[in-house]
Amino acid sequence: MKILLIYPYCLEERLHAEDASVVPIGLYYVGALLKENNYDVEILNWYNIKRDEPKIKKILIENNPDVIGLSILHANRWGGIEIARIAKQVCPGVTIVLGGIGATFLWEHLLRNFKEIDLVVIGEGEHTFLNLIKPIERKGFDDLKNIRGIAFRNGDAVEKTEDADVVQDLDTLPNPAKYFIFQHLSSTRGCPGNCTFCGSPRFWGHKVRFHSPDYFVTQIELLYRKGIDVFYFSDDTFTINKGRVIEICKKILERSLNITWMAISRVNYIDEEAVCWMRKAGCVQISFGVESGSKKIRALLNKKISADQIKRAFELTTKYGILARAYFIYGSPGENQATIQKTINLIHEIKPLGIIFYILDIFPGTELYMDFKKRTGVTDDIWLKRIEDIMYFETDPRLTGEMILDFGERLRKEYYTSLGGFADAVKLVEKKELFKLHSDFLSRLGMTFSHGDYANIKYIRDKEKISERLYKKSLEYYPDKRACLGLGIINQKTGNHKESIRIMSEGLVSFPEDEQLNICMGVSYMNLNEYEKALSYLLKFQHSKDALYYIAACYNALGDSENEAAFVKKSRFTD
Repeated sequence: MKILLIYPYCLEERLHAEDASVVPIGLYYVGALLKENNYDVEILNWYNIKRDEPKIKKILIENNPDVIGLSILHANRWGGIEIARIAKQVCPGVTIVLGGIGATFLWEHLLRNFKEIDLVVIGEGEHTFLNLIKPIERKGFDDLKNIRGIAFRNGDAVEKTEDADVVQDLDTLPNPAKYFIFQHLSSTRGCPGNCTFCGSPRFWGHKVRFHSPDYFVTQIELLYRKGIDVFYFSDDTFTINKGRVIEICKKILERSLNITWMAISRVNYIDEEAVCWMRKAGCVQISFGVESGSKKIRALLNKKISADQIKRAFELTTKYGILARAYFIYGSPGENQATIQKTINLIHEIKPLGIIFYILDIFPGTELYMDFKKRTGVTDDIWLKRIEDIMYFETDPRLTGEMILDFGERLRKEYYTSLGGFADAVKLVEKKELFKLHSDFLSRLGMTFSHGDYANIKYIRDKEKISERLYKKSLEYYPDKRACLGLGIINQKTGNHKESIRIMSEGLVSFPEDEQLNICMGVSYMNLNEYEKALSYLLKFQHSKDALYYIAACYNALGDSENEAAFVKKSRFTD
């Protein structure tokens, strides 16, 4: 039996695709349990397939699956429906199963309105999906009523069975890193919060369940041995248990896993000792849901956090050299220019080094959605429209589209015009054991202004000067090749090649074999017409297309046409 597990494409382009483009970790757990039971399973990330029907048909025909499982959030709901429709055309005997948070909260709507969907898995899907495969395999569809945690079509009726039990001991699930490669992982299920805009509490439950530190770090290690060294911990609240966080960090260090990772937390679950260990173990960013500077709006969103907790979390995180990123929502109930100003005031107090601004959305499975249905009398059939979501402001006569655009523009402009000052204001804890990590943090931050996320944002002025200050501050703590390279390039751009050479020379004392530093040094000597010296750095990297270009240019300047031709030829055959 061939099983395809597919993450469908979204209906609309994403502004922030880092979350929406990623296969949910639950799909890997489903796949791992199926593989442990000797099923032929493949996971396909079709986020970028972009409604390419010929390509979808080709892949489906080549695989000829017996079962397709589609992981449905809300943004990719229509993508899943379209894939199911195509699959029924080219693989007439295929069984289509939907799962995930979007399918869980709209199971009846989906089954009633889309005949290409055969079954829906409700809630956690690992054991339920496995239990479904056997009756599908033997065409024993009369057995469906005995399988907990599903919904299906029975003639013209739609039926749902009793809820399945959640997995209490997460370590009993097979480790998906044995079979698959991924970067987004989670050590917990459940959230202690109950925000009105979030469906996580209803899907996972309020009680947080944990993988053991050993299971989780073993998962990281398996992926690390496969070449993955950057991870995204997608737990709703990674730091909920201080002792467990510290144990995970110690195990990462004990196993010599040279990784960097990002986590998500709540400002009321942050501890200084845990943050220190997180930084030592490779954490470079923690994201916090702040939502609003208005206490009243936070209360309406049931975000039970205080201004003092927010300030403390951002101060602690930043001082240990971890980028503190804030999620803010605007367009909430009661939003106006005064509440936007309160958000701006809070931003200036906490000085986040990263922010994502969202307009408040309404999704099935949330308290906001239940309130929306009561207020308007709409039913789930509103999702028959080709939409991903419903903006809250569209349901509130006190808010207009023009107001929302103005709120967003005001927030972004205020934040980005202030960001350079926030970066300059960073004060790191004076612990010598962290100085190397502090240097890394500051150089990473500097690079975001010169070459990264902030390089093209119009509101940020004097980006290279901000970068230069951060690179210099980085080198006050510890030698850092990123900082040396950044300063070298800045000096090259301003024509100060001797200073660039001085900085590169210091960097090469600590990192003599670094390719980028050597090439940058070679380019500086070329700019001074010292081509023989330039070659002494460039010739060490004849595998590099960048270096070969400069080597050929040096030989051209020296009048050595034979070597110039040889290296031009070599560059054509170098990736």
